[in-house]
Amino acid sequence: MPSQDRYGSFREFAAARGPALSRVAFMLTGDHQTAEDLLQEALAKTAARWDRVESGGNPEAYVRKVMLNQLRSWLRRRRYAEVPLDSAADPAADADVAGRVVLRDTMSRVLASLPPRQRAVLYLRFYEDLSEAVTAGVLGCSVGTVKRHAHDGLAALRRAHPHLSGSSKSSEVVP
Repeated sequence: MPSQDRYGSFREFAAARGPALSRVAFMLTGDHQTAEDLLQEALAKTAARWDRVESGGNPEAYVRKVMLNQLRSWLRRRRYAEVPLDSAADPAADADVAGRVVLRDTMSRVLASLPPRQRAVLYLRFYEDLSEAVTAGVLGCSVGTVKRHAHDGLAALRRAHPHLSGSSKSSEVVP
């Protein structure tokens, strides 16, 4: 019965890393439904090549790369429509739960206003805490390109939303 067990380790991987990969997909797309579609397609493509992916040593990086490639493909085909951000909500002044929810929503909207490459670099560098070299490997570009996208993305965020850079809450990492 090896054919039934062929995907056993894949199911374990998907169950264990699914929530983290779902967050990656959401940060890349800015939309829950699109993120679900993106992750589903990436996992389907990964499952088809699971023996090779698993033996490669880093299946999570492979799924991330598949998600990025799929998102690029969607953007090229113009199936994915990005809605520009009109204005960001002002985060609440106190540290209550509602304030954290507003901050998380604001940051999601702000990140959605960036081009996909800058958003991907900022997410991988600062949310996933990957090094510049690892980020470059995931995105398939040079370290210099990662540095440029990070610089440009942070500068755009500071220009568009100065109220976020001065607040003590803006340095918080909100999952």
